[in-house]
Amino acid sequence: MARAGHDRFPFLATPTAAAAPPAPARGRNPPLAEILRLVGAATVDDSGAADEDGSAGNALSLPMRPPGRTIQFRLAFSDLAYSVRAARRARPGGSGGGFRLPLQNRCDRVTAAAPDAHAPRTRVLLDGITGEAREGEILAVMGASGSGKSTLIDALANRISRDSLKGSVTLNGEALTGNIIKSISAYVMQDDLLFPMLTVTETLSFAAEFRLPRSLPATKKRARVQTLIDQLGLRAAENTIIGDEGHRGVSGGERRRVSIGTDIIHDPILLFLDEPTSGLDSTSAFMVVQVLRSIAASGSIVITSIHQPSHRILVLLDRLILLSGGRTVFSGPPSAIPAYFAEFGYPVPDDENRAEFALDLIREFESSPTGTTPLVHFNQKWQLMHAARHYPADAPWEPTMSLKEAITTSISRGKLVSGSDVAGEAASMHTYANPFWVEMKVLTKRSAINTRRMPELFLIRLGAVVITGAILATVFYKLDQSPKGAQERLGFFAFAMSTMFYTCADALPVFLQERYIFLRETAYGAYRRTSYVLSNAIVSFPPLVVLSLAFAFTTFFAVGLAGGVSGFTFYTLAILASFWAGSGFVTFLSGVIPHVMIGYTVVVAVLAYFLLFSGFFINRDRIPQYWIWFHYLSLVKYPFEGVLQNEFARGGECFVRGTQMFDNSPLAMMPDAVKTRVLASIGSALGVKIGPNTCVMTGHNVLREAAVTQLGKWECLLVTAAWGFFFRLLFYFSLVLGSKNKRR
Repeated sequence: MARAGHDRFPFLATPTAAAAPPAPARGRNPPLAEILRLVGAATVDDSGAADEDGSAGNALSLPMRPPGRTIQFRLAFSDLAYSVRAARRARPGGSGGGFRLPLQNRCDRVTAAAPDAHAPRTRVLLDGITGEAREGEILAVMGASGSGKSTLIDALANRISRDSLKGSVTLNGEALTGNIIKSISAYVMQDDLLFPMLTVTETLSFAAEFRLPRSLPATKKRARVQTLIDQLGLRAAENTIIGDEGHRGVSGGERRRVSIGTDIIHDPILLFLDEPTSGLDSTSAFMVVQVLRSIAASGSIVITSIHQPSHRILVLLDRLILLSGGRTVFSGPPSAIPAYFAEFGYPVPDDENRAEFALDLIREFESSPTGTTPLVHFNQKWQLMHAARHYPADAPWEPTMSLKEAITTSISRGKLVSGSDVAGEAASMHTYANPFWVEMKVLTKRSAINTRRMPELFLIRLGAVVITGAILATVFYKLDQSPKGAQERLGFFAFAMSTMFYTCADALPVFLQERYIFLRETAYGAYRRTSYVLSNAIVSFPPLVVLSLAFAFTTFFAVGLAGGVSGFTFYTLAILASFWAGSGFVTFLSGVIPHVMIGYTVVVAVLAYFLLFSGFFINRDRIPQYWIWFHYLSLVKYPFEGVLQNEFARGGECFVRGTQMFDNSPLAMMPDAVKTRVLASIGSALGVKIGPNTCVMTGHNVLREAAVTQLGKWECLLVTAAWGFFFRLLFYFSLVLGSKNKRR
């Protein structure tokens, strides 16, 4: 746009110029809903040819359908309205309950103030949106940021609570229930959430395992994957990994097409996409829309939001809805845009992209005092006028069969590979394509492959554990059985057990990445949440065993811990249980806290509290009563007390003998002869013989001094392991509550 905004749109200079040109006089006005249904039947003429009279694009072009093809599905939506509560903001420069939005935020319309000043105000995201899309067509929703594109897609895809969404969404005249739309549709999110170390073929193959039924032979599943690779234009990259920031993989456009492929593996009837071309260059975006064109041609209804498409992308679209502030400012075939704005009084220049021109004009209206109301009103009049003029013979589409019969016919043509049961009774529709154990097997296999191809993550954790163990082994090397040795053992165990939990925090980003993949895959029932939770636990357990053995071998013998083989075995199990509980704790946090830095902050803070109340810094019987509950919630308490009992609860070991009782006191400076005489005097007073080598404190006495007397070591081990299971149960509930995939 080379010219300035006021030069191109002179109506902005004075408010009176913003009014739309008056509509020509006409006879009877048919109902708006009926006319919009007629207008919605218009699709783009791919050739972009002129009318029969030679004028280019001054009338709506008739739908272009494959000859002999019967349209079996029609998705219609009428008067969709959705609003959310808006934050109350004080009016600048004034007081009281008044509110005002700046003109530049005109698109975020707010309802007029109610008589009650304290009544909640709402922000309207959708306001009376009506339209339709038919089998074999692409319906695109376009508008500036915040115009309501994604909200409309979510509304059509049943991702907004029906209690909050007003209006109707029907398929072949029948309302879509949650189970039906999950079985026959797919939703492609804007972000490409894929496992980075899987190849294109592996990614689509695992998607086939999730979405295609177990009754389908493996050969047919592989054939479906290969067909989809060709349809997506990914044959040259079929053996290339997806890649991420640290691993080179497929290109951005190929990645986007793989993301689309994972959701359409079952060949859905309805396909919803949220800005599939966002972030791609012109060529990659065009290839993505070409894929959508082929998907629509195979018998699907494709509905997508799109941002500033190029001219050649516009040619591939059948229907276009332009939104501003949740209201429709244009609805029809893209080829009608020049005629529409020409009649409005602002023709599209020959050297400009019609989509960019439309968006720029809408932005200028949004920043004007009148907002986009003139365009909204003109669109309503224009729809009535041109629908009556150009579509007299195009009667509203009526289904020739019920929705169930249409789905059955579509399945017979090869659609809905996983939907063989859809044609049965409504109650028999399966939410999941496979049984529980198959899902868990496939999830475990996929995670194992992805983890195995990123050994650096495990090696970093292993290196951290080994280095920490080596430092502890050299600092606490060969502790003796003395009062200082006993105290040093307490410090070693406290630091060692807390290290297990802090090491688990390194896996937080990995869990968060998988969490978003989980949300995408379970949005339409790829697998059960229980399958994912159990698979996550199974895949994470073997590395914990290796880490436990590495730390135990590094520290047990070097520090000189007691117990021999049985002591080493329990020590290793205590470390493993600590890793298990810490891993469960971090996994649970990943389901509750979606941000890495916040997650790290919470992990470090909570683990510090666990260590504080573990009983090392302050004994249990010295903790104030109002904090004693935290002592029993401390994850560090139970493995810490378990390894203490494993070390000190054995008979025949003495940690304080005779004159050693004066250590760590001012009397330690006395000569040994004086200490001996003092011991003899104490023994005489007590009626017992106490010599320089008499044992005065055993391991049991150390445990009593540390207030470690409530649970045995095996009970401590079981409680630690139980914490790990408990946190994974909480992780499951966090997924259930946090993955509804619906707006309220």
